[in-house]
Amino acid sequence: MKKSKGLIWGLGLLQIFIGLGAVAAGLAFILKPNGPTLGMPVEILQYSPFTNFLIPGIVLFSVNGLGSLVGAAASFTRYRYAGAAAMALGAFLTAWIIIQVYWLKAFHWLHALYLGLGILELVLGLLLRKAWRQE
Repeated sequence: MKKSKGLIWGLGLLQIFIGLGAVAAGLAFILKPNGPTLGMPVEILQYSPFTNFLIPGIVLFSVNGLGSLVGAAASFTRYRYAGAAAMALGAFLTAWIIIQVYWLKAFHWLHALYLGLGILELVLGLLLRKAWRQE
């Protein structure tokens, strides 16, 4: 497990960063589904299946938020399936961003950041899984 120590820390810290941001944004959307807390007008949802941010907020809060924090705990405790969980969370975040850009018909620098973080999480999960198999 010595080789994977850096992977564990990098992945866990990444998951905490993603998780805390998603919990905060998701909670903001859940509490005020019309988006004023984050300055997001509901009009940007016109091409999506949603009329407000409640459902996206719940998904953001639970999967990207709480899921990533649980993933961080799994990484730091060296849970056997931490790599697989990171791969799933990274794939979900990547898909989340791609679908969001498609539905919003807009691209913001945060989309690029979180797309990159999702891919990074997926890759780190894959590397962690591989490292643990070799140890």
